[in-house]
Parts: sequence; structure tokens; C-alpha cells
Amino acid sequence: MIEIWLNPACSKCRTAVSELEASGSEYVVRRYLDDPPTVADLEDVLGRLGLEPWEIARTADARKLGVGLPAKEAAYRAEWVRLMSAHPRLIQRPILTAADGTTVVGRDPDSLARVIAAG
Repeated sequence: MIEIWLNPACSKCRTAVSELEASGSEYVVRRYLDDPPTVADLEDVLGRLGLEPWEIARTADARKLGVGLPAKEAAYRAEWVRLMSAHPRLIQRPILTAADGTTVVGRDPDSLARVIAAG
């Protein structure tokens, strides 16, 4: 089973869902704007991705939301995660996690293929 965090208005999210359906993969949808991830959820995903929060942030959306972002430094990591939980539009999408823990930001065909294969 694959979990996909998505925004239905996002073309990359719709592409990811189409790929999941075409592959016959079982998946569950989390509309992360309606059901924002907690700080713990984000820490878990970041750990599986092996990325820092600013690496999956939509900084242009921060400006649109009027959210000031801290420096991209370890000292501000917790603040980044807190802001992303409070303002889920800051999170890059879609994020897909396979049952085996494989997690990707599914914005390209290779990432989607990797999570589908693990699904």
C-alpha cells in the first residue's frame, strides 16, 4: 500500500495518481492541506527522505502566504518543521510512501517508478 500526500489542484499530484492507477498499485490519499501533517509526521517523512525541511519547502508559496522563513541552517530546523506543519502549503508535493518505507517527492518519473516498485 502506498500513501500519497497530495493537493488535488496540483498537476504533479494528478500525474502521480494516474501512474499509481496505471500500475495497479493500491494507495491511500492524504489531502495534506485538509489533514496537515504533524511535526512528528514531517520528521518521520524527512528522515525517510534523508532531506532537510528546506529541501522540500515551497519557498515561493511562503511569500504568497506572508510567512517569513528562517535561515537554511541546522539551528533553525525545528522552526522550519513547525512552520510547515502550521502552513502545509509550504510542503512540496506529492510525497509518496510505500509500505516498505520507501519515500519520494514524486515530481519526476524516476521517483514515481521507485515508489511504485517498492509499493
